Amino acid sequence: MRLATSSFVLSIALFYVGCGPAKEPDKEKGKANRLVKESSPYLLQHAHNPVDWFPWGEEAFAKAKKENKLIFLSIGYSSCHWCHVMERESFSDAEVAKMLNENFVCIKVDREERPDVDEIYMTALQVVGGHGGWPLNMFLMPDAKPIIGGTYWPKDDREVDGKMANGFKSIMKMILDLKKEKAAELQEQANQVAEATSDQLNRAAKGAPLTELELDIVRTGIEAIQEEFDPVHGGIGRKKNDFLGTKFPMPATLAFLYEQTRKDTNRELRILLRLTLDKMATGGIYDQLGGGFHRYSTERTWTIPHFEKMLYDNAQLVELYAMAQETEPQATYVRVIDETLAFIAREMTSPEGGFYSALDADSNGKEGEFYVWTPDEIEKILGNKEDAILFKAVYGSNPNFETKLQILKLARPLAEVAKDQQLTEEALLKRLEPMKTKLLAERAKRERPFLDKKILTAWNGQMIAAYASAGRVLKNPKYIDAAKKAADFVLTNLRTKEGRLQRVYGIGPDGKGAARLNGYLDDYALLIHGLLNLYDATKEARWLDEAKALTATMVKNYGEEKRGGYYFTSHDHEKLFARSKDHYDGAQPSGNGVAARNMVRLFKRTNDKQYRELAKLTLTQFAGVMKNNPNSVPVLLQGLSEFLEAQKSAIDPKTPDAFVSANQGVLSKSDSVVKVTADAGKTVNGEQKVEVTIDIQAPWHVYANPVKSKLLMGAETTITFLSGGKKLTAKIDYPKGKLIEDAAVGDYLTWEGKVIIAAIVQREATDVGPLDITIKLQACDDKRCLLPGTVKLSVK
Repeated sequence: MRLATSSFVLSIALFYVGCGPAKEPDKEKGKANRLVKESSPYLLQHAHNPVDWFPWGEEAFAKAKKENKLIFLSIGYSSCHWCHVMERESFSDAEVAKMLNENFVCIKVDREERPDVDEIYMTALQVVGGHGGWPLNMFLMPDAKPIIGGTYWPKDDREVDGKMANGFKSIMKMILDLKKEKAAELQEQANQVAEATSDQLNRAAKGAPLTELELDIVRTGIEAIQEEFDPVHGGIGRKKNDFLGTKFPMPATLAFLYEQTRKDTNRELRILLRLTLDKMATGGIYDQLGGGFHRYSTERTWTIPHFEKMLYDNAQLVELYAMAQETEPQATYVRVIDETLAFIAREMTSPEGGFYSALDADSNGKEGEFYVWTPDEIEKILGNKEDAILFKAVYGSNPNFETKLQILKLARPLAEVAKDQQLTEEALLKRLEPMKTKLLAERAKRERPFLDKKILTAWNGQMIAAYASAGRVLKNPKYIDAAKKAADFVLTNLRTKEGRLQRVYGIGPDGKGAARLNGYLDDYALLIHGLLNLYDATKEARWLDEAKALTATMVKNYGEEKRGGYYFTSHDHEKLFARSKDHYDGAQPSGNGVAARNMVRLFKRTNDKQYRELAKLTLTQFAGVMKNNPNSVPVLLQGLSEFLEAQKSAIDPKTPDAFVSANQGVLSKSDSVVKVTADAGKTVNGEQKVEVTIDIQAPWHVYANPVKSKLLMGAETTITFLSGGKKLTAKIDYPKGKLIEDAAVGDYLTWEGKVIIAAIVQREATDVGPLDITIKLQACDDKRCLLPGTVKLSVK
C-alpha cells in the first residue's frame, strides 16, 4: 500500500538513535503529574516531569477529541538507556514541556505492562519505514491512529554525517504545521498507516492455509538458521555483514536447534551450538562476578554488552543451558546455571517468591558503570600480588571498554588456565572464589542500577520453567522448591476468582501489592509452559491440573475456533484499531508458538486428543510462515516437530517417540550401534586388570580419547570405574584413534570397528565387591550424529 505524504514520513522516521546524547542537564524533582498514581516503575520515573502526562486510557483520548489536539505517545520501559536519556534531555526540559502541553495530549506507556499497545505502534513505525527501538515515540490522531514516529530524538537539531538532522522540537513544529496546513492529508495518512498496520499484523492469519504439515518444513528451518551462525564466535548474526554489529543470544532459536540435536543432527550444528554457549559463558555478556546475562552484545565477540539484565533473558538462558547439560554435560553449563540462579535469588526475587522484571543498564546516568573496573582497582582490592596475577591470568588485564575500563571476561577456557597453574578446574574455581567475593563486596558499594520490582505473569512463567528444568536436570530440590513457591505466588496473586490471569503485580500508591490489567496470550502460554516443566520435575498432579485449567481459559478467551491460533488480547479486551495473532519470536517466544508446544505436551501427558487437534489447528494456521520464513518462527517449528512425533506415536503406539527421517528411519542413541563387553582379572597387590571391548557397527565411528579437537572434547569416549558407588582411580590405556582432517572443526581422532581398551584399577584390600564400569560415547557417520549414549557394566 502506498502511503500518503510518504516523503515527510521518511524524513522523520529515519532519524533514530545514532548519535550520542547531549550533556544531560541536572534536574530537581518537580511537581507531580498524573503518573504519580501509577504503580509502573517506568511511569513513576516520569511522574515529576513538567510534561502533563496521561497514562493510556479513555481520559486522554476524550481530551484530545474535545480539544482537537494530536496525541504524542511515548512508549518505553524502566531499564531502557535511551528512554532515560530522552527523559533527562527533553521530558524534564521546561521549553519542551511547554510545547507538548500546549499543543498535544501526552501519553506515557510502559511497554512491559501494555505489550499490545507497544506491538501495534511498533508495527506502525515499521510500516512507515522507521527503525524499531525504544523509546518509541509516535504522533497520533485523536482516534489513536498513527501518523508518524521514531525512536530517540535529541532535543535540538544536530549535525550527523555532515547533514543537519531534526531534533524533537523541530519535529513537533513540523507536525503542528502539517496539522494547520494539511489537516485532511494528515487524517488520510493516519487512515492508511492504520490500515497497513492492521494488515501487517494479520497477514499470516488471513486466507486458507495451503501448506501441509510435514517434516521437510522443520528440516528446511534448521538449514536456514544454521546458515546464519557465526563460525568463529558462535551465535546468530548477519552473515552478509561478516557478523559485525549487535548480537543477541536468541535462546528460543538455540533451544529449537538443541531439541533437534537430541533426535537428528549433523556434527557441524552440534559444534556451533556448543561454541555459542561456550562463547557466551566466557564473554562480557555474562556477569563473571555476579552471575546472570546482560541483554545483548554490542559487537561480534560477546565482549561488550548492553548492560541491562532482564528476567526473561536469564530465564530462557538457564533453561537452554539445562537443556544443553542434559544433552552434552559440561562443567561450564552447571556453573552458569548455578551462578545465574544465585543472582536471581539474591537480586531479583521478592520475599513472597515472585520474580522482579529487570535491572537497569545505567548507574549515575552512565551505562555499565556498576560492572566495569580499571586494572588498578582490581589489584588494589585483591591486595595480594599472587592473587592479582592469577585473577589477570583468568580474566585478562587489558581495558576493553571506553579505552580505560575493563569488562571481565574469561581470557581463555578455565581448563587451560588450570593446566598452566597445575590445578584442577575445580581447584582453580575455589582459588578464585574469595577474590570474586572481594570484588563483589566492593561493587556492592557503588550506586546500584535501578531494579524494576513489578512482577509480570509471563516472565514469571519463564523463570518457573527455568528453575524447574534446572532442578530436574541437576537433581537440585532447592531449585524445584523455588519454582513451586513462585508458581504458588502467581496462581494466588495474579489470578482472579473467575480463573482469569492478570498481567502485572506491583505496589500501588497506597503501598499495598495488587494485581491489575487483563492478561495477554503470552501470560497464559508462558505460565502454562512453566507449570508443565514443574510437573515434569515433580510428577505432582497439581501442576498438570493447573496447566489444563489455564489452557481451557486461554482457548475460550483468546482462541479462534474455526481458523485456529490465538489472539494476543482476549475477546473482551479493550478494542484497538488492530488486533494481532502473535507468532514471530524475538527476545521473547511468541504466544502462538508456545501455545502450540503446550498443546502437544499436554496431549503426550494426558492422551487427550483435544490437545492434539488444538495444536494442529494452530500449526496449520501458521504453516505458510514456517515454510517461507522459518528463521522468524523457531518455536512454531519446534511445536511442529513435536506434533509430528506425537502424531506418529498416536498412529503406531509401538513406535518410540522419536524424530523420523524419510531417508534414515528412526534414529537411536549412540549405545544402540555399539556392543560393549568387559573382562576383569583378580585383584593383585591392590590392582585389578580390566579389558573393555567396544564393537562399533559400520558405518558408525565413535570419538577417540583423546579426541584432539577442543570443540569435540564433550564427545570424547570416557570410561569410569566405581565400586559401591565410589569412583576408583585407574590408569587407562586408550588406543590411538584414526586421524580425520577437517577444516571446519580442526583435526580429530575416531575409532571404528573393534576397539580394545586396557586399564589397571586401584582397589582397596577390603574392596571385594563387583566392579561397575560406565562408558560414555557418541556415534556418528559421515553425515549425522546420534545422541550421546551411556553403557553400564558390572564385572566381578
